[in-house]
Amino acid sequence: MSRIGQMEVGETLPVIGLEPVSRLDLIKYAGASGDFNPIHTIDAEAERAGLPGIIAHGMWTMGNLAKLFTPYLGEGFIETYSIRFKGMVFLGDVISLEAELKEKENEKLIFKVEAVNQDGKRVLAGSLAFAVLKNQPPADQRS
Repeated sequence: MSRIGQMEVGETLPVIGLEPVSRLDLIKYAGASGDFNPIHTIDAEAERAGLPGIIAHGMWTMGNLAKLFTPYLGEGFIETYSIRFKGMVFLGDVISLEAELKEKENEKLIFKVEAVNQDGKRVLAGSLAFAVLKNQPPADQRS
């Protein structure tokens, strides 16, 4: 694995493809987050709210986006994270998580982050600052 701190502006992290969104994913997330709004778990309630079906919690998508940085947490940490929701995520959607390095300032890396559905539509977009710790060996070289 390459070191995140050695990336150059314009390079991207490996894309992560999530499994299709399932009702069980959303029920589990509702329990973990405490967000029991029924538009996320009950078809009739989502339809009553004018939706074509249940939708994923926006924060479920945002939380998953952090998976892009999990392999690098031994080298640094997510310092700030700012996103905008661009579209809804429905049951069965297949979401791809993407990050491109936009700026590099000493030990701070600024990434453009996105979540895109199977139709190529952005459902979430924003930026993330990753702070690189000094003198950290790559994860695969630590004992």
